[in-house]
Amino acid sequence: MHPLIVVDNPQTWPLKIPGVEIIAARSYLTDPQYARRRGVRVFNLCRSYQYQTTGYYVSLLAMARGHRPLPNNTTIQDMRSLAIKRLVSEELEESIQRSLKPVQASSFTLSIYFGKNLAKRYDKLSSQLFRLFRAPFLRGEFERKHYRWRLKSIRAVAGNDLPEAHREFAITAARAFFDQKRERSYARRDSIYSVAILHNPGEPLPPSNQGALDRFADAAKRLQLNVEFIQKDDYERLAEFDALFIRETTAVNHHTYRFARRAAAEGLVVIDDPESILKCTNKVFLAELLDRHGVPQPKTLIVHRDNRETVIPQLGLPCVLKQPDSAFSLGVRKFDSAEALQAALDRLFETSELVIAQEFLPTDFDWRVGVLDRKPLYACRYHMARAHWQIALRDENGNTREGKVVTVPLAEVPAIVLKTALRAAQLIGKGFYGVDLKQVGRRVYVIEINDNPSIDHGFEDRVLKRDLYHAVMQVFLQRIVQSKAPNGNHKR
Repeated sequence: MHPLIVVDNPQTWPLKIPGVEIIAARSYLTDPQYARRRGVRVFNLCRSYQYQTTGYYVSLLAMARGHRPLPNNTTIQDMRSLAIKRLVSEELEESIQRSLKPVQASSFTLSIYFGKNLAKRYDKLSSQLFRLFRAPFLRGEFERKHYRWRLKSIRAVAGNDLPEAHREFAITAARAFFDQKRERSYARRDSIYSVAILHNPGEPLPPSNQGALDRFADAAKRLQLNVEFIQKDDYERLAEFDALFIRETTAVNHHTYRFARRAAAEGLVVIDDPESILKCTNKVFLAELLDRHGVPQPKTLIVHRDNRETVIPQLGLPCVLKQPDSAFSLGVRKFDSAEALQAALDRLFETSELVIAQEFLPTDFDWRVGVLDRKPLYACRYHMARAHWQIALRDENGNTREGKVVTVPLAEVPAIVLKTALRAAQLIGKGFYGVDLKQVGRRVYVIEINDNPSIDHGFEDRVLKRDLYHAVMQVFLQRIVQSKAPNGNHKR
């Protein structure tokens, strides 16, 4: 991609970077030649990104033109968000404490130039912050309270505001960054469009095993899509791709959510999109959503400290407690006694104001219907683990025993199961969802809606085989083509 540095006034711009075009923000906003350009990477170094200022509109119009702005408007908002800063402080806790431990003062300023700092010992922390807040020049303010450092603020810095002693280093860091980007872009353009698949090779229970990942890549290749497997440290590379497919267990307080948000902000096709992650990963939200729309679910109670005594009168025993952000049956427990139930609520209220309680509905298996683009893709019966009430039993050592998985042709799935699954999934969006249901007689109940559902080779693909992977990648291709069209629908 061709780099373009946009500044308030090129005449007063202090950094001379060979081979890089520097233009005025007013020109970028008003000169039609820039609107017509393709394959442009915009480095927005205006003095202010406040709402509706010139700097704000440079990034906004760059996104509308299909250019790649740095920072984009998501980053601009993130730098103002106290919640995001708190989240970053928690995620980078170990790195922050280790990097700043030698600092004797109670405050510290970290200057970051394309992920680098003048002092080599701060490079790791600088790189981590640059991956989270994608702006060319950053300034992070840290403060120490009760012997612990935390990120107080982070903001983008204009080139004119760089200390004179830092300018030569900033130029060197910029040149290294531009050179690196050019190498990557020429090396990987062997297909028309490219899809990044985010995964974690060390994850104990990933959404897709290696066999499935290989088949996704093969299906993409057959559709002339280039696939590259990326991991957590590849956050800064998202702008190189046309789409992001998340095959790592998602959570809001997690890098997967930031990947989804950033990819969507960059204009990539994203499955699953950040809104779907936000909705599906919290069971309190799902319980309220299903109730509001009249979708059948087991008798459910949103429990807080003031109504905890009503759980047993309303649901009876045994009943089930769920952590709001539980996944893969973790954080879901059944209780047969009032004492055990109340003790568990005490523990859960330490980390969450709300907890989900549900009536216990014993069944031999749970249905899972995979829904993609508002259409059913596959269906499975997940049988309970032997001598257990869930489909998976995990011991204290992390070992897992699972029930058998029976993949069922869609034509053989009860119509009420498919209808209920589709109705539930449509409340979330147009992404890729796994709807879990229980069938009791003629009644079907939604247990939960999962974003990023499991597709493992040898299980969910037993009926469709390679056609399952083709169907998923075909949706990516269709959405990419649609997003690139002049009047394309950019909704994800």
